[in-house]
Amino acid sequence: MQKWAPMLLMIRLPLIILWIIFSTMLGIIACILRPFNPGNIRVTTRVLQYGRYILGINILFRNKEIMDEQRPCVFISNHQDNLDVFMGATALPKRTVSIGKKSIIFIPFFGLYYWLSGNILIDRSNKRKAFAAMDIAAKTIKDKNISVWIMPEGTRSKGRGLLPFKKGPFLTAIKAGVPIVPIVWSNYTKDLKLNRWNAGTIIMEVLPPIQTAGLSINDVNILKDEAYHKMSEAITKLDLEVKKIHEQA
Repeated sequence: MQKWAPMLLMIRLPLIILWIIFSTMLGIIACILRPFNPGNIRVTTRVLQYGRYILGINILFRNKEIMDEQRPCVFISNHQDNLDVFMGATALPKRTVSIGKKSIIFIPFFGLYYWLSGNILIDRSNKRKAFAAMDIAAKTIKDKNISVWIMPEGTRSKGRGLLPFKKGPFLTAIKAGVPIVPIVWSNYTKDLKLNRWNAGTIIMEVLPPIQTAGLSINDVNILKDEAYHKMSEAITKLDLEVKKIHEQA
């Protein structure tokens, strides 16, 4: 097994890149046929989610029914590394778009798809434009009855734990008058072994919604801190559970 380990990783990496390109190309075709339709994202995610089998990752997904019941809303999740895309693909509900950095559009294949799928691009280097994008997101939620998925850390944590949250997602939820639905997954950056057939387990869990009815923009910090505390606590519990699973494997 040890002799095959490096070769397994070398085989997986090009395969997963090809799978991502294939999934994205399907999404681009859908986008050309119906540009800026939020349903385009589901075309890709339905295929992309199976990339976890190429990598040998076992994803346990809990409380999905909460995502289906609370619509529209603002989904928020932790952001660890590039593999987050497979958690997002596994969980993404219908009529849900995301908010991402404007620079995403320059990523070959994926950037074109991301833009044509109706996702909202923001310029994080310009605070005024970034906050204006949140206003657009709130208006889009109300006018088009869609949900928005945002990663409030704003950057990948890469094993540093849950980073401080930005205000944007919470302002968006308050202005749109919709609940915040937190989604968390266990820390995986140091635990996954992609050179093994069974690379490891990641647990995803949807937490109970946090209501925003009656809140104003003056309450944004309270809302942000509440979400951070609940997500941090949940991730700690999931990490302990995953540790036990790996120890028993």
